[in-house]
Amino acid sequence: MILNNPCVKNTKTVSTGYIATALLVLMLASDSYAHELEPIDPHAQHKMAALSAGEDDAHAQHEMEMAATAVKVAMAEIELPDNLPMINQFGDQVDLRKDVIGNRIVAINFVYTTCTTVCPVVSSIFSMVQNQLAGVSDKEIALITVTVDPTRDTPHRLLSYSKSFNPGTGWSWLTGDKKTVDKALRAMGAYTPNFEDHPAMVLIGDDSKSEWFRFYGFPAPEAIESRLRELLNNRSS
Repeated sequence: MILNNPCVKNTKTVSTGYIATALLVLMLASDSYAHELEPIDPHAQHKMAALSAGEDDAHAQHEMEMAATAVKVAMAEIELPDNLPMINQFGDQVDLRKDVIGNRIVAINFVYTTCTTVCPVVSSIFSMVQNQLAGVSDKEIALITVTVDPTRDTPHRLLSYSKSFNPGTGWSWLTGDKKTVDKALRAMGAYTPNFEDHPAMVLIGDDSKSEWFRFYGFPAPEAIESRLRELLNNRSS
């Protein structure tokens, strides 16, 4: 399905480990995207460095553990309307429901490219998920990232930003006309009048069965992968 992510070597530690890795990718992403992103919070760099080096930074450890455990999962009622034309990172016009989701099991997150905190972390988590799904056909499972700032996030900008997370063919990054994107965001419960206040969450679902789950916060890559595989297995049971 998806290209392996060379930045991820061990994804079995789901508390401080994956958050520390995500912050490391955040740091690398900022370096490669410096012309469009603001500098990373130096405190975040310190926390990442302390955890990666195994230093006894109790404050950083505590904050990372809080981030790793502050995840809530709930059933979601999602009714995506037909005819939601969007544009992927390659400039191709696609319909969200017909072309991008189709008959696939999907995980959807929401970002904007000028974000230097939450968005790179959730993108890094998706990068780890795609690594764990290596070998699964992108006709069965797909990852989708939708911008909450379509006015500024052009396809070129999304493509440039996405390269920091090594997306494979099964991971689409979407933007488009603001009115249409906002309509899609509202349908998925991800719209806010100020895009910078959008909630940190991941949607996982099987649109063909109207079965959706909403993960709030920073879900572990293993939790996302497990739910995706569960929904896929449910189709054959």
